[in-house]
Amino acid sequence: TNCLTTVWRLFKHLSEDQQRYEKQLIFEHPAFVKLCQQLLRNARRMTRGDLVFSLHAVVNLGVPQNTLLVQTLVRVCQEKLNQLDNRCISVLATTLAGLDKDKNVSALQAGLQLLVEQRVPSIRDIFILQNLMKCMGKDAPVFLKKKLEVAVLKEINHLTSLNAVRVFLALVAMDYCSIPILNACSKKIQENVHDAPFRQLILILEACASLHYRNVKLFSALADYVNSTACLWDKRQIILFLSAFETLGFQPSELMGIFAEKVTEDPEFLNLKNLLIVLRVYSRLNYVPQGQKHLFFETLHICLIKYLPQISNTELLKAVYSLCILGYLPHRALDELLQKDSRDELLLSDDLYKEQNEMMLHCVKTCMELDSPSFMKPAFVLTENFSLVSLNLRKAREALIELLGDENMFRQNVQLPYKYRIDFEIRMDSDRKKVLPIAATDDPADSSVQRLAFLFVPLSAFCVGTTHPQGKLAMKKRHLNKLGYHVILVPNKKFQEMTNEDAVEFLKGKIYSENAFPFPEVTVQDNN
Repeated sequence: TNCLTTVWRLFKHLSEDQQRYEKQLIFEHPAFVKLCQQLLRNARRMTRGDLVFSLHAVVNLGVPQNTLLVQTLVRVCQEKLNQLDNRCISVLATTLAGLDKDKNVSALQAGLQLLVEQRVPSIRDIFILQNLMKCMGKDAPVFLKKKLEVAVLKEINHLTSLNAVRVFLALVAMDYCSIPILNACSKKIQENVHDAPFRQLILILEACASLHYRNVKLFSALADYVNSTACLWDKRQIILFLSAFETLGFQPSELMGIFAEKVTEDPEFLNLKNLLIVLRVYSRLNYVPQGQKHLFFETLHICLIKYLPQISNTELLKAVYSLCILGYLPHRALDELLQKDSRDELLLSDDLYKEQNEMMLHCVKTCMELDSPSFMKPAFVLTENFSLVSLNLRKAREALIELLGDENMFRQNVQLPYKYRIDFEIRMDSDRKKVLPIAATDDPADSSVQRLAFLFVPLSAFCVGTTHPQGKLAMKKRHLNKLGYHVILVPNKKFQEMTNEDAVEFLKGKIYSENAFPFPEVTVQDNN
């Protein structure tokens, strides 16, 4: 056992190429063959620790699972299962996680699961607990996941920052979102964020995405740390951080501002892959650097032009779409994209992304019209009214009726040009003191009428922890402004949680508040 485990410890620190070479030498060495034969003969006489660690070393050195040696060790482990201590259980669970299911392995896994269920309440070692969570995996029954959760929570005060990260990742492996554990781990990570290496920070953010866990304090602490040490990070590392934050829908504004400066100062480091990531991140999170908006866009556009000879039509569409969402029209790239051959390839393809391509092309064409400097606010906007209102808007409809006295004082589910739709439209006089009946304000020549557009949107349309709209919602708001509407964004989940009285007061404040008008002229970013 000592010989095998020592070989494994030396072996696992080698590179992949070295491992392939050394593995061949090990397997061809006559002493290794004799060692395996001796292990096979003595398997049933070995101590529990030697047995489990020998199986672990043999499997990790690459001895095939279907050999007599591995199958014998698996069967003996099954026979001695009840004799194993907690450490041996943890090592065995790790070993089985790397094996394919066969008759013997499945039987041992089933027995191990029953044993873990019995032992978990008595395990006090956080390392063993997190390892069992990881090895039991997502296929573990819910009641076992809950037992592991309770055991970890008992030891949660003894967590180190390293164990906190390991527990985070174990929850991902188990596909189990335990908010109390995650909150405790997050607190420990925040306290010791400066001790975490780059790879761990990325793994933490990826784990949050996998578990659909949103903790603004944790995200802010990680962003602040990377921001304060930005000069120490490689630009490509910062791109990975930004991409991870974008997946979470969190806008690290200071870090994005610093990175934008790096891009404008030295854009040469941006290869095509990184350029596309940067465009996606900044457009989805709706971030434009203050004071250098045009320079930043121009720099990105110049980089994109450089890659036009080698970029695919789909990648070009995504790049142009991202810039258009931010309110910038990249004319050279647009000309390339809208050539007939490119457009036909995007729309006639039978792949899974055809519908997505159609949506992006529609947005690009809409931006070309509405964001063009020559676009003038229309005197009349052709609209279509649908009486049907979705279930999650009934509360808003009833609140508006109670507030305004009559459903003829507003329109609901209004379809506008460019495939835009608004949930409710209200019209007011020029002094913003009185709501006007819809039927009395249909004269397109009457410029004194103020039009309000209410959009009840999910929290996922905002950057996490804020009311800062993400890219597509910001674009819609910008375009509705261009069409003559004052847009009021309402987080629907929070609205639904209000009492009926509070809902009425909330809408009253939005309609009659001095702050609701006038909306600023179209801006790409609202820093509110």
